[in-house]
Amino acid sequence: MGKATGFLEFERKYAQAETPLERIKHFREFHTPLSVEEQQKQGGRCMDCGVPFCQNGELIAGMVSGCPLHNLVPETNDLVWSGNWKQAYERLSKTHCFPEFTSRVCPALCEAACTCNLDGEAVATKENEHAIIEYAFAHGWVKPEPPKVRTGKKVAIVGSGPAGMAAAQKLNHRGHEVTVFERRDRIGGLLRYGIPNMKLDKAVLDRRIALMEEEGIHFETGVDVGKDLSAKELKKEYDRVILACGASNPRDINVPGRECGNIYFAVEFLTSVTKSLLDSELKDQTYIPAKGKHVLVIGGGDTGNDCVGTAIRLGAKSVTQLEMMPEPPKERAVSNPWPQWPRVLKTDYGQEEAIAVFGKDPRMYQTTVKEFKKDKKGNVKKAVLIQLKQVRDEKTGALRMIPIEGSEQTIDVDLVLIAAGFLGSERYVTDAFQVERTPRTNVASVKGGYETSAPGVFTAGDMHRGQSLVVWAIQEGCQVAKAVDESLMGYTN
Repeated sequence: MGKATGFLEFERKYAQAETPLERIKHFREFHTPLSVEEQQKQGGRCMDCGVPFCQNGELIAGMVSGCPLHNLVPETNDLVWSGNWKQAYERLSKTHCFPEFTSRVCPALCEAACTCNLDGEAVATKENEHAIIEYAFAHGWVKPEPPKVRTGKKVAIVGSGPAGMAAAQKLNHRGHEVTVFERRDRIGGLLRYGIPNMKLDKAVLDRRIALMEEEGIHFETGVDVGKDLSAKELKKEYDRVILACGASNPRDINVPGRECGNIYFAVEFLTSVTKSLLDSELKDQTYIPAKGKHVLVIGGGDTGNDCVGTAIRLGAKSVTQLEMMPEPPKERAVSNPWPQWPRVLKTDYGQEEAIAVFGKDPRMYQTTVKEFKKDKKGNVKKAVLIQLKQVRDEKTGALRMIPIEGSEQTIDVDLVLIAAGFLGSERYVTDAFQVERTPRTNVASVKGGYETSAPGVFTAGDMHRGQSLVVWAIQEGCQVAKAVDESLMGYTN
């Protein structure tokens, strides 16, 4: 696929990003895509591998290598190279519901598995995907596709994140009547309020939702199933129910002073900013403020990075980000060969912006909070940090992090954002539907499937597999749709 010698002739080129000091002035997406001609060259870099790991999506050494959706990557890259954009869109659509989302927020598992990594840079598959779907929208190829025949079956989906949306689209195309219930004021779940606007412009989300509504999908906002609407009522009215509520329990930290004011979960902070942005362009000032504050972000993942970037845009005086684990190497270790997921240092947009504004990387590795100290009003004013060291458990062989005595340091802190991940499903929902949970508080399902312990109730996404990527949520949404369809009709296609 692509040009036979393209990977030798064409250098990898990236969409141009605004400089950090420019982009922190706004909450808009900040990448300018390559020209059509240049993007086609990027498609030409695909090597036509004998074994394309990029579309494999299988577990290798404990991490998934390649696309979980099994996108036809070499095919679409070749079609980009040849300029057959409409066919590229049609092939991408065979496996992917929402490429406009993943082409913005996915960590590109496909690129990590690309053979070009062996002696150079991966094919720009993520940006090729972005170019395909945006070219398709621009040329009017993405149109509503309502089913020609309705089955008379009704399906309720609780949760409107990527898993719920994917399931809704697939089941609607099969002719079932689908209603999606969302407890917040807008559709989108994680896509709406968990991901900042500069990573995923909400107009992109609204564009897709409008299409789905035209196809006949019903969206109900402001309905908290399990509270506003009982599980009994839902099961009585609908033939099947899918629980796709996400992993919505933020993991807390247990240290002295946790009760101090101005300590929030990351999701509270990010949601408040995005909602205010959508409601009033931040003019209503209903968001959690960071201007002029020393901000401490606890957690080194994507959500922590989003907190860093958002706090800087709000005018933070300083930002410190804590990561419990050791700093990753800049290059692959011998023990981490291709096509395994590369466990290497990544500097994301938020950290880049912190470096530009404050002159240093905000991350402190192998560090955690030992204690918070409050001011006279009860708000946090300082954090006592402590360094950690890695030790191996003699009995289990597992590595764990333990504090280093005498390594404490105290820093000024006015705002703390806890981005330590999520534990799983919320109890009031699982209790309402009487579904079993796993020890990790995810909703349990039949082995290798998606049906829960409650007849007629299915589950998918983070609520099922635990906190994960948008691409995995979409994959699970597609799979649960097949399971539900088969349970209703006796077969699926």
